[in-house]
Amino acid sequence: MRQISRYIILLVIVMASLGVAAQTGKWREMHKVKSKETVYGIARDYGLTVDELVKANPDMSVPGYTLKKGDYIFIPYPSGEAPAHQTASTSGLNAAPADALKVGVVLPLHNVDGDGRRMVEYYRGLLMACEDLKKEGRSVSVNAWNVPADADIYRTLVKDGLSDCDIIFGPLYSAQVKPLSFFSKDNGIKLVIPFSITGNDVDKNPNIFQVYQSPEAFYGMVINHFAYRFKDYHVVVIDCNDKTSDKGVFTFGLRKKLENRGISCAVTNLNSSSGMFAGAFSAVKPNMVVLNTGRSPELGTVLDMLDALVGDHPTLRVSLFGYTEWLMYANHYLDRFFKYDTYIPSHFYYNMYSSRVKAFEQRYRATFKSDMMDYQPRFAMTGYDHGMFFLRGMFKYGKNFDGSVEDADALQTRLHFVKPRGNGGYRNESLVFVHYNTDRSISLINF
Repeated sequence: MRQISRYIILLVIVMASLGVAAQTGKWREMHKVKSKETVYGIARDYGLTVDELVKANPDMSVPGYTLKKGDYIFIPYPSGEAPAHQTASTSGLNAAPADALKVGVVLPLHNVDGDGRRMVEYYRGLLMACEDLKKEGRSVSVNAWNVPADADIYRTLVKDGLSDCDIIFGPLYSAQVKPLSFFSKDNGIKLVIPFSITGNDVDKNPNIFQVYQSPEAFYGMVINHFAYRFKDYHVVVIDCNDKTSDKGVFTFGLRKKLENRGISCAVTNLNSSSGMFAGAFSAVKPNMVVLNTGRSPELGTVLDMLDALVGDHPTLRVSLFGYTEWLMYANHYLDRFFKYDTYIPSHFYYNMYSSRVKAFEQRYRATFKSDMMDYQPRFAMTGYDHGMFFLRGMFKYGKNFDGSVEDADALQTRLHFVKPRGNGGYRNESLVFVHYNTDRSISLINF
């Protein structure tokens, strides 16, 4: 327990600077920029050329880049100087107790681009979960490998410590899934693919837990629940003339399901006259409005049209069914989401008003001296929820853990896995409808 405690303390310090302990030897250290320092001066102080420093920090080559006090930059080894041999473990990690659960992280953990910064935040949340498990008397050892988009995943697979893991989180990129899938299967390691990828490796590998599904699979679940829950509604599909939209996979499947179920449905257009627009709605049944785009501008236009419609026809009952992206616009459209009894399907829900969420945010801020990035979902919370769910499951069930337990204590990301095919792995089928009620409350309908 002392080893993991020291490890967590070390990682808190390192991760606070957006570095990662296991950077595969590519950088010598991190440097915190002081007032009035220059790129030239920092390079000189470390015995580097400016080109060497810029190559290790690609952001520096972006037009308009400015070195700012408090920034952290990578310090590479000078040309010709080979880095000292490193394993994937941090100080003290190899000495972890024999009964420790061995966790591997294979993600882009760097400060070069948005992918890296988001995954660093995810990793921080995972470490916070490990710290809480430590308080429960659990022993965890964590190895981390920085695997960016252009990395040779096969080089990572031969790193010391990876084959000893009980569970691995990663990768982020679809091209890296297949090699890591074979590796996990050959070594009997559970593999959590935490974000959206392409491919069907989960159908062939019983060790894979795939958290996010394809749009087709996700919307298939949404359509089934929609058709059951709103079977007594009249559905109005609004064509928003968005040629970039990918929501046709939902609206096409939904209209087909409604037709098969005998549920009434009408189609109208964003450019329809007010009379034709009103004609698509039922004066008898409650109406459920569905757009064929998730974009904010079109949503705003539809809301304006609905305001005019119900102003002219106050007895109409109108609800709105949206997309996960709408959670990003919720604060802007909140009053109208409540007004139109809005439902939003998602795998997650970030509740900024939750006391547990607020406590987590305060803890994150105190630990890493920064706020979480303003993304939906919050990646640190995703990492925390994944860590608590999978690691607790592994402690309780060992190799027999199948992810079928309900994740009722999740901060943001509920999980429930099913095994859809005989010899394959597990897919997350947890789904929530976030409901903005007309009484200005928000409720979650979990499936």
